[in-house]
Parts: sequence; structure tokens; C-alpha cells
Amino acid sequence: MKRFPLTALTAALALMPLLSHAQVFPEKAITFVVPFAAGTATDQIARALGNQIAAETKQAVIIDNKAGASGFIASQNVAKAPADGYTVLITTNTTHAANEHLFKKLPYDPVKDFAPIAALGKGGQIMVVNPSFPAKNVAEFIALAKKDPGKYSFGSGSSSSRMAGELLQQMADIKLLHVPYKSNTLAVTDLLGSQINMMITDTATGLPQVKAGKLRALGISSSARSPLAPDVPTISEAGVKGYEMGYWFAAYAPAKTPPAVVKRLNELLVKAAKSEAAKTAFYEPTGTEVFTTSPEELAKFQANESQKWGRIVKSAGIEAE
Repeated sequence: MKRFPLTALTAALALMPLLSHAQVFPEKAITFVVPFAAGTATDQIARALGNQIAAETKQAVIIDNKAGASGFIASQNVAKAPADGYTVLITTNTTHAANEHLFKKLPYDPVKDFAPIAALGKGGQIMVVNPSFPAKNVAEFIALAKKDPGKYSFGSGSSSSRMAGELLQQMADIKLLHVPYKSNTLAVTDLLGSQINMMITDTATGLPQVKAGKLRALGISSSARSPLAPDVPTISEAGVKGYEMGYWFAAYAPAKTPPAVVKRLNELLVKAAKSEAAKTAFYEPTGTEVFTTSPEELAKFQANESQKWGRIVKSAGIEAE
């Protein structure tokens, strides 16, 4: 009879419950914690993917919106949750690439406190103003801002939105007043009421207002025009050459979640992201590109993105709060 070292046998026996658990996972409802309010792009992708996973596994997927504090609340919640795969953070570069450069102290560690699961998508943003605002295009907006430095404001409800405005100031050599919000939808509400002058928000939040005639689009933040708004030039085309600022979505579990469970979550999320239902419900309507990874690829991507955001924050001269 072939003999196995006791240590190897012990390790194999210890691993068996985890493998067995992963094979039947999920056995109960999964909670997707979202750092932003209902109606935001992150909320929309969480719901679209959650519906697919619920249909696939016959287990409910609960969406828990914990908006505010630049994603601190939701991130802390997931970081402290049981590492069993039933609590998943559906988030963006705000919490896992930008915040560590925008704040002196975070109540969570974006690397040590989480197990990367998968990237879920990426896209550009849209620069919008109230139709009553005198600027009809990016060049006119910049001209007004240069004429009266500090007079005009821009709102943001995420780090992606804020950094898009900060980068615009830097590259266009203008001075705007930044007004922070808990979510981009709240900022849009104030923009509709002319309480702020401009914002650069995710297309999922801003474009419906543009199509309804409630906001005016001035430019797209990505390097190429959006297929959903082909008549809207990129901000680079419109006068700020070389301007580009995008965003991405990803899923994370608490640190120490069993690798087999992380693998199962990755399989479920990637399959959901590539489904026709998710394409119809979220990706196509919002102009978001399907972008998926393995857990290991997400970890590398996040590290590179963190370095990039750090350079942008430093170049913009933003002091950590």
C-alpha cells in the first residue's frame, strides 16, 4: 500500500470541507454590497449580474446599497464580513484604486482586507450641464471658467467623477469649485436644479438625463466617442487634447475567503457578465464594455490602476484629506 506523509494527509483532509463547500456553493442567498446609491451605474451592474446569478444558482442575490463616505461604509462592511463568499463587494476604482491616494487614512486596506474575484466592466464618463447654462460646448465652458476663476462649480459623487473634474481643471488650466456628494445621482439632482454648474458622471447616470432633454452633454471622457451618443465629441476632440478618464467595476470578497469559493464566484460573475441578459440589461444601454478577469489578473490590474491614479492625484496637486 502506498503511504502518504501524515502532514500531506492532514492537509488534504482539512481541504476537503472547503472543496465540498465550493462544489455546492451557494447554499443560501448572496449579498452584493454596493458603495453607491440605487440608480448609479454600480448599482445597475450589481442588479443585472445578481439577476443572472440568481437564475443560475436558484439562490437569491440581495443588493445592499451602503452609499456615502466615498465607499468607506460599504468597504468596511465587506472587509469585516464572514469570509464565506456570501458577502461580495461590487465596486469601482473609487474604493480600490483612488481612495488610498485621496485620503490620509482609510478605515480599510484595499489590498490586505479583500480577496479579488473578477473585473466586471469598464467605460467612460459624460460631461453634462443644465440646459440653461450658457456654455454649449467644452470650449465655451472653459472660456467662461477662465474669465471668472472659481465662480463655477462641479459636483461629484465618486472618486472617478471627482478626478475627471480635477483632471479637466489641470489640463484646461481653469479653476472650479468642487462640491462633493454621497452619490452621482444626488449630484445630478442638484445639477437639474442648477445648484451646481457641471459634472462629469458615468454614462449610465448622465446619459438618460441627456436623452430626456433635462441635461446638455458637452463631451465624453474616454478616448473614443460613445456608440450611445455618437454626436457628442470626446473632451479631447472638443478642446482639451489628450484628455482621458475612465472607470471600471470589479468584485471583491473578504480576505481569507477560501480560494475554491472565490473561484466559484469568479465563474458565476464572469458567466453573468458575458450573458445576453446582462448585455441587454446593463452593458449596451450604458455603453459599458464587458471586461472580465481571473482573481489573479484583477489583483495585478488593481495594482497598476492604483499607481496610475496616484500619479493623477499628484499631478493635479490634490492634498489627501
